[in-house]
Amino acid sequence: MDKFDRQIISLLVEDARQSVSELARQINLSRSATADRLKHLEEQGIIQGYHARLGSTAATLCAYLELHYREHNCDAYAEQIRAIPEVKRCCAISGQVDMILYVEVESMARLDEIRIILEQMEKMVMVRTHMVLRDIWRRD
Repeated sequence: MDKFDRQIISLLVEDARQSVSELARQINLSRSATADRLKHLEEQGIIQGYHARLGSTAATLCAYLELHYREHNCDAYAEQIRAIPEVKRCCAISGQVDMILYVEVESMARLDEIRIILEQMEKMVMVRTHMVLRDIWRRD
């Protein structure tokens, strides 16, 4: 990857709806050269898709949940957790925490229901909640 590829990626992160012509103009390359670079970045898997980011409504509550369990089996827990639609991200992590989840819920009552579901999973030791107060910035 050279400076042009990095510029293309940076511009697409800002606005994925930019046309190839607009990208080419901003990085000072021809449209065909820019299109070739874009295709190459996609083929390499560096660019894996173009997505719409939906704004959260004022009623949406976000939280991170730490999961601590007795038996290390992330895959088994991940499959159970996949059934909870409000869980937007599920990560196995290093350190004292076994897994961390990012959830978006419409109410504290629903967050409590999710906590109860998680706490009732076999060999779950503890679920700790960290409420998101506000997004300072976000990179998707």
